Amino acid sequence: MIYRAVFHVDLDEVKPFSLALANVGNLLRAIPEKHSDLVLLFNGPAVTLLQTEQCAPYREEIWQLQQARVSFKVCRNALNRFSVDPDNLIEGCEIVPAGVVTLIELQQDGYAYIKP
Repeated sequence: MIYRAVFHVDLDEVKPFSLALANVGNLLRAIPEKHSDLVLLFNGPAVTLLQTEQCAPYREEIWQLQQARVSFKVCRNALNRFSVDPDNLIEGCEIVPAGVVTLIELQQDGYAYIKP
């Protein structure tokens, strides 16, 4: 079995951001290695959390998740709306045209929707 899930982060608050990272880490520890396809999707004001300075306290945790092949997808519409330069995002982020479209597509592809 492959565990597919999208973790949706849309608030620019540390608590749900931290909870999302912890949820993904806990899931990875609970399932067999290499049996997952996990996405953290950021849209709305949450895109500001992935700027290099803002997420510095979480950089090691994020790096470990990225090493476990967790995707970090970021909404381009939200980057524009909240004036975030994509060059200021942490490494490893994939910019998608519209976060809500990506959420719909992932759910149609069988990903579980998780809202920390």
